[in-house]
Amino acid sequence: MDVRLTYEDGTVRVDADADLGPDALPPLPGVETDPRTGTGRAPAHRYAELRRALRVAGLSVDDRVLDASERAAGEAGLPDALATDYDLRAYQREALDAWHDAGDRGVIELPTGAGKTVIAIRAMVDLGVPTLVVVPTVDLLDQWQRELEREFDAPIGRFGGGEQRREAITVSTYDSAYLKADGVGDAFGFAVFDEVHHLGGEGFRDAARLLAAPARLGLTATFERPDGAHEAVAELVGDRVYALDVDDLAGDHLAPYDIRRIEVELTEEERERYDEKQGTFVEYVRDAGITFTSGSDYQELVKRSGSDPAAREALLAKQDAREIMMNAERKVGRLGEILDRHRDDRVIVFTAHTDLVYRLSERFLLPAITAETGAKERREILERFRDGTYGRVVAANVLDEGVDVPDANVAVLLSGSGSEREFTQRLGRVLRPKDDGGRATLYELVSAETAEERVASRRR
Repeated sequence: MDVRLTYEDGTVRVDADADLGPDALPPLPGVETDPRTGTGRAPAHRYAELRRALRVAGLSVDDRVLDASERAAGEAGLPDALATDYDLRAYQREALDAWHDAGDRGVIELPTGAGKTVIAIRAMVDLGVPTLVVVPTVDLLDQWQRELEREFDAPIGRFGGGEQRREAITVSTYDSAYLKADGVGDAFGFAVFDEVHHLGGEGFRDAARLLAAPARLGLTATFERPDGAHEAVAELVGDRVYALDVDDLAGDHLAPYDIRRIEVELTEEERERYDEKQGTFVEYVRDAGITFTSGSDYQELVKRSGSDPAAREALLAKQDAREIMMNAERKVGRLGEILDRHRDDRVIVFTAHTDLVYRLSERFLLPAITAETGAKERREILERFRDGTYGRVVAANVLDEGVDVPDANVAVLLSGSGSEREFTQRLGRVLRPKDDGGRATLYELVSAETAEERVASRRR
C-alpha cells in the first residue's frame, strides 16, 4: 500500500506511507497539504479525479472512501440487484450512453416531459450503488419518492419536508443536501441533481462539493445560466454530455405546438408613465456608461444604488416601468378573449406578480396558485385540474419548475422575466403528448413598444 484515502467532513484525506512521505507524491488534483495533520486533503467532489490520477501514477490505494459507501449500502439495505421495467426511447438511450461514455459524469439537457427521470432510474440500475437524488422543491421531493417507491422494492430515504431518514436510495431537497452533505458525503456512490442549474447558486454548490460520489448526473431543460454559473455546475457535476431541444422531439415524443405572440398597446396613461420611468433608467445607464453586455453589469448598478441616489432612482424607475408593461390592462382583456376561445381546453395562465394572479382569479373565476398558497391547497387545486374538475388555473412563477403539473394543452404567458429558461419551462408545461394527438398552443402577450417586446423578439 502506498496511499490511503478516507472521507472526513466534506474532504478526502490523503495519507502516504511513512517511507514514501507526502512530499514524494506526484501533483494530485485538488490536493493541498493540511498543516494540522501533515497529510494531503482535497475537496470531496474531486474524489473521482483523484482516484484516476493515483491509478495513472501507478500507486496502490487503500480506498476507505468507497469502503464507507459500501458499508452504508449494507446498513441501509440496498437490494442486491435493482431492476426497472422502463423501456428507454432511442434518444434516452443515446443520452444515457453519452453519460456513461463520459465516465458516469455530466449533464443531460432535455425538454420538460421528455423523460429525464426515466434516464436517471436506468442509470441507478446500471450502477447499483447507493444513490442520492437532489431536487429543488418539496413537490419534486414527493414526486421522486413516489416514483422510486413504485419502481424499486426498497425503502426510499428522505431529507426534507420534515423528515431526515437515510436509506440506500434517498431523495433530498437542495437545502437539506447542503445542510447534511458533510455528514453523509461518503454514503452515496451516485448523485443525481434534478434541475441541476440550481447548483449554480453559490449557497447550493456545497451540496455537490461535500459529496464524494464519483458518479454524478445532472438533469435540466435549460443548462446555461445568463450569469455564467453553469461553468461551476460543469466543474461539480461534469460537462453537458447530451442535449435536445423542444423542436427535436415535438411531433414524435412531445406534442406538436404553436406559439402565438400577441402585442397589446398600452393605454394612454400607461404609455405616459412607462416612457417617463423607462426614460429615467435609460438616461442614467447611458450617462454612467453601463452597457449590460455581461451579467455583472446589472450587479454593478445594484452596488452603485447603495451609495448613489441617482442609481437607486434609476433602479426603482426600471422596476416601475417593468410592472407597467407586465400588468398592462389590455392584456387582461385579451386574456378574456383567449379563455373564451379555449373554453373546452385545459389552460394554464402564467404571470410574474402575485397581485395580478388574484386579480385574474377574481375576474375570471380561476383557481389561483402563488407562493402564498399552502401545500395542501396547491395539491388540491392541481388534483382537481388533473381530474377535470378545473379546466384552467392561474399561477405566479410557482409552476415554472419543481412541480408535477397535470397535462394541459394551452399556456398563456401574461408576464415573466423574459428569460429563455422561463420561456422553455412554461412551454414544456403543455408539451406532453395528447391522447388525441392534438397540438399544444402557447400564447405570449407582450406590451408593444416596450422592453418586453424587444426581449421577446430577440428570443424568437
